[in-house]
Amino acid sequence: MVALRQLGTTQQRLLRQLLMANEGGTVESLCAQLRISHNAVRQHLSALIARRYVVRTQSKASGGRPTACYRLTEEGHALFPRHYGVIATGLLAQLHAQWGDAAMESTLRELGHHLGSQEIAPAPDTQLKDVVHGVAQKLDALGYEATAARHGEEWQIEAFNCVFHALARQYPQVCKFDLAYMEAASGRRVHHMECIVRGGHVCRFRLGALLSGNKDGDAEE
Repeated sequence: MVALRQLGTTQQRLLRQLLMANEGGTVESLCAQLRISHNAVRQHLSALIARRYVVRTQSKASGGRPTACYRLTEEGHALFPRHYGVIATGLLAQLHAQWGDAAMESTLRELGHHLGSQEIAPAPDTQLKDVVHGVAQKLDALGYEATAARHGEEWQIEAFNCVFHALARQYPQVCKFDLAYMEAASGRRVHHMECIVRGGHVCRFRLGALLSGNKDGDAEE
């Protein structure tokens, strides 16, 4: 929502019109809805296309000459708020109330393992440094702001953004998701060395021994 508000008022209104248009919008329709000129609509569309919020799609049949149609991209849709945190907190609260600590932890481990298993795990003989860099990239793509960092003679993973920070403060079991995900994605034991929720500067992880095909084992902390 912050990124949306950084745009001009007219561009915000234009994006909202495209959000509500299942089949996309034309220059003509946007002119009528926004009550601005064709030239102004085209200029705003060009700016939004340059920012990858809008894309020009296949022409829309209109009974006459084909007319260009414009739609929101995934980046454009992402400008609008999606309160996943509120929903996730509610789900975890319900899960905890009905099942308790142990069942919640088990479920989060299973979910982390399931998602991590969908990643392409490195070969067992892959250098540990390369495994660390690869897992750090996967976490970074998920929003953890993660990187591989040297600690003495060892490479470890540092994550500067705990994506579950508010949840983990209330439900520490959430951290088990991270550990299970990394174990499944790397094929190695994961040791939780430092935790933001517990007062650490970063969430820091050390990758240990191969799991020997047993990716369901508990991650050590």
